[in-house]
Amino acid sequence: MDRYVTGAVIRQLREDKKMTQEELAEKVCVSSKAVSKWETGRGLPDVCLLQPLAEALGISVIELFSGDAVQNRNRSANMTKTVFYVCPVCGNVLWSTGEAVVSCCGIVLPPLEPEEPDAAHALTREIAEDEYYVTLDHPMKKDHYISFLAAVSDQGVQLVKLYPEGNAEARFKIDRVRYMFAYCNRHGLFRVKR
Repeated sequence: MDRYVTGAVIRQLREDKKMTQEELAEKVCVSSKAVSKWETGRGLPDVCLLQPLAEALGISVIELFSGDAVQNRNRSANMTKTVFYVCPVCGNVLWSTGEAVVSCCGIVLPPLEPEEPDAAHALTREIAEDEYYVTLDHPMKKDHYISFLAAVSDQGVQLVKLYPEGNAEARFKIDRVRYMFAYCNRHGLFRVKR
């Protein structure tokens, strides 16, 4: 059961809302025995019940699938711990400032793990007034290209989306930049310290 919807999370959220199994069952239009089976791992909620179950528990369907209740504790974010995600279906580039469950096109996206750039993905940086001018000597063909360049500071993320047959270049404000990233659609994410 834990690979689909976590029974422990259902139980914990139900108890946090001070609901009995009977009350949750009534909100979702099932029997209390069904709720008991879900919570003990002896049964699974039908897919058509996921949205009503999530609403009754006050979480999203994605949180049910992930098996974790995401709580907003209003913690301050650390921009230098920025994590990037790329959707393999539509190419969306998303980022978060810490642990997150991110989905796009119905897919839960894994966080990209940055590597040190190799010779084929080396970033060249020049200073032009108050900006970094960043370039890569990399093919920009339809099937192999740099998808985005980004600069991360403690104040935010500057991201430039790139496209095949364009140039692998971008300009970023220098102010407090700590890391720069390049994402190759074939080889993944590369990071360099300022």
